[in-house]
Amino acid sequence: MWRAMENILYLVKEEGFVIVSVYNNQGLGSKCWKVVKKTYNSIPFILKPFLIFIVFLRLWTPTMIKDFIKMKPFKTWKHYYKQRGMSPWYDIIDWVGGYPFEVAKPEEIIDFFNKKGLNLEKIKTCGRGHGCNEFVFKKN
Repeated sequence: MWRAMENILYLVKEEGFVIVSVYNNQGLGSKCWKVVKKTYNSIPFILKPFLIFIVFLRLWTPTMIKDFIKMKPFKTWKHYYKQRGMSPWYDIIDWVGGYPFEVAKPEEIIDFFNKKGLNLEKIKTCGRGHGCNEFVFKKN
């Protein structure tokens, strides 16, 4: 990830922008996801559906329960495509199989680009949760 960000710098003209989105470092949570992803990519094909099902339960059980409590069963599942642009099932497969998996804290990304002569113009973080932090840097 760091090498990739280094490699794009020569493409940025003066007053140009760099826009990046990087998975938020959640500490232990990120380390656990990395193990899941590495495991998925190393196990035999026949075992992959079992791991996907376990992750499905981990990711979707709380949401399904909330939808049922609100008397709107499967609402989130049904509307997922409109929000994310892909089916929830394939999003799970994409998430589990996405390896290598690299993360960073916002300040690490900001420090990296500041040292390369770019200034932060805008940031959107996901707080302490999972997801990506989004950055816009400008070369001055």
